[in-house]
Amino acid sequence: MGGCAGSRRRLSDSEGEETDLAPRPPLQDSQGAHWKNAVGFWLLGLCNNFSYVVMLSAAHDILSHQRTPGNQSHVDPDPTPTSHNSSSRFDCNPVSTAAVLLADILPTLVIKLLAPLGLHLLPYSPRVLTSGICAAGSFLLVAFSHSVTISLCGVVLASISSGLGEVTFLSLTAFYPRAVISCWSSGTGGAGLLGALSYLGLTQAGLSPQHTLLSMLGIPALLLASYFLLLTSPGPQDPGGEADSDTSARQPLINNEASESKPGSGSPLSLQERWTVFKGLLHYIVPLVLVYFAEYFINQGLFELLFFRNTFLTHAEQYRWYQMLYQAGVFASRSSLRCCRIRHTWVLALLQCLNLAFLLVDVWLSYLPSIYLVFLIIMFEGLLGGAAYVNTFHNIALETSDEHREFAMATACISDTLGISLSGLLALPLHDFLCQLS
Repeated sequence: MGGCAGSRRRLSDSEGEETDLAPRPPLQDSQGAHWKNAVGFWLLGLCNNFSYVVMLSAAHDILSHQRTPGNQSHVDPDPTPTSHNSSSRFDCNPVSTAAVLLADILPTLVIKLLAPLGLHLLPYSPRVLTSGICAAGSFLLVAFSHSVTISLCGVVLASISSGLGEVTFLSLTAFYPRAVISCWSSGTGGAGLLGALSYLGLTQAGLSPQHTLLSMLGIPALLLASYFLLLTSPGPQDPGGEADSDTSARQPLINNEASESKPGSGSPLSLQERWTVFKGLLHYIVPLVLVYFAEYFINQGLFELLFFRNTFLTHAEQYRWYQMLYQAGVFASRSSLRCCRIRHTWVLALLQCLNLAFLLVDVWLSYLPSIYLVFLIIMFEGLLGGAAYVNTFHNIALETSDEHREFAMATACISDTLGISLSGLLALPLHDFLCQLS
């Protein structure tokens, strides 16, 4: 489990000048290096997705933004009915929470579209530093904003941080044992759970959304410390960390003859090679797009419409509980790779689409008698989404050749972002349609 890629491909700013992949020299103790890298990638996953998750958890509060006397920014944690359409059975916000989703995902989409064109070849350290600064800026901007518009600008910063970080760290896994993919995925799941749970817990305890966001400024600092102080430099070791029989049972996504570049050559892939790799990835990309389209259509299109009046929870509290339970499911499944591996990810896409159809019909007909049934469905939704993510990238890592793995990882990470973006675009008109009818 302590092996690292023997086919390490070095990134160069110029001929003979090597760009850093990780900032520290290799350790002699391979077991110690293994644990440092495992913990490092888990923390990177946690910190990278934390601001993104918190912004989605705060979406209902951001859109209920009200200015208090003295021109002080204030986001009421339990908005009064005057900020909603009280005559609507959905208790609608004037704007769908999908607006926050789009602000939280479209910059990420742009970044990931640029990644296959060469973004992944830029030096790692400046990208990590930029990601950390943007994450801190997002918390500060939303916390001190005086309007929804400024708050959404802060959400955009969180999106830039998350998108740039995901492209960077998934590409970086190509130079480490494949086991770090599971650590990264588990960390991103942990970000969902801890981010949603911390926002829910602190606001439920009486802390204002502003002070809740300011209390999270240590997360960007932890991201930078994890990268610059914890990760070890990749060394000439075996990349798999798994039985050879597992790898040999897979067919490469592209034929080795399609590429003349050798591991460690540092030469970028040609456009033809990139296109060949991309086509080989489609049977993983398409199911992941569908999974994330369905689950985020539920999360940002239906969560705020799944409103139960006959409970002790307010509308804002129901929304936060939905987000937290979803993230709990994601965390459990993203951490389950050692227990359960799924090759045919299209099954997960089918089940997630059925989830969407079931809850969409419930929004229209209101046939579910209890919010606790919705809680169970939402946890199942999170389990499907997390399983699709971790198994997709694990399968890609197994099936790509060493010289193409970095590009494949950077390319495949566009799948979830594309699905989320499409769901946000469709959730906005659905919200307006249903709220006008009710």
